[in-house]
Amino acid sequence: MVIRKGKKEDMPAALELIKELAVFENEPDAVVVTVDELERDGFGPNPLFKTFVAEKDNEIIGMALFYYRYSTWKGKTIHLEDLIVKEAHRGTGAGSALYKEVIKFGKQEGVRRVEWAVLNWNQHAIDFYERSGATVFQDWLTVQMDEEGITKFTLNL
Repeated sequence: MVIRKGKKEDMPAALELIKELAVFENEPDAVVVTVDELERDGFGPNPLFKTFVAEKDNEIIGMALFYYRYSTWKGKTIHLEDLIVKEAHRGTGAGSALYKEVIKFGKQEGVRRVEWAVLNWNQHAIDFYERSGATVFQDWLTVQMDEEGITKFTLNL
């Protein structure tokens, strides 16, 4: 298995991983992003994200997608949006290798924090993160406004 930076040509496989993650998270119909959007947004003139992929026998079996954020308390940080490994390859060390690569990248970039979200029912992942030294906060709630909410909100401005 090889861990490497993702390339534009990897985005069709990346989208398949994203769809597999959506199924795992019980949201099989939630993915609306396209390969074209991933290629444009990750590899255009102003890339919005970076990726590492896990590749085995010329097949992409996992991916970590992350991007920079800015904390008013900490400065430059990284947000790990998704860490995905194909179901058939879970338990092979691919997820751990991708995780290590993102944390190592953050260290090299001088970020003061790497952060991500984990579903409260994904105890296997929670245990892994805590064993690695990460803190899983119980007092912060994730807040989102979806596209429909944005539209409704802006209509009332």
